[in-house]
Amino acid sequence: MTDSDSGKGKGAAIAARLRAAREMAGLSQGQVAKMLGLHRPSISEAEAGRRRVTAEELSRLASIYGVSISWLACPDDDVPDPDKIRVELAARELAKLKPDDLERLMQLLRAIRPGKGQPK
Repeated sequence: MTDSDSGKGKGAAIAARLRAAREMAGLSQGQVAKMLGLHRPSISEAEAGRRRVTAEELSRLASIYGVSISWLACPDDDVPDPDKIRVELAARELAKLKPDDLERLMQLLRAIRPGKGQPK
């Protein structure tokens, strides 16, 4: 793998995390673009890996999405699994819940999860 190939893999990983974080934050590309003072295609291009994101933009995006810069920057060169990203972002949201709300949510999850002998 060349340095150029490695850079492309890293760019794809960052792009995937940018998109997943935006979706989990419940924001449209247009909304994010407006917050950053950009045009919507700039966000689309960044999420497709066709536009580099500046350090300042990465910092602002992390703040908007409620994730760390290091999480967005994806320190490994592997493109992250979208399901794993969703679980990580869901865990971040769960960590923000009050204990009573978290317990109610856990009860709901136990109620909807198939029990023993039920189809999955």
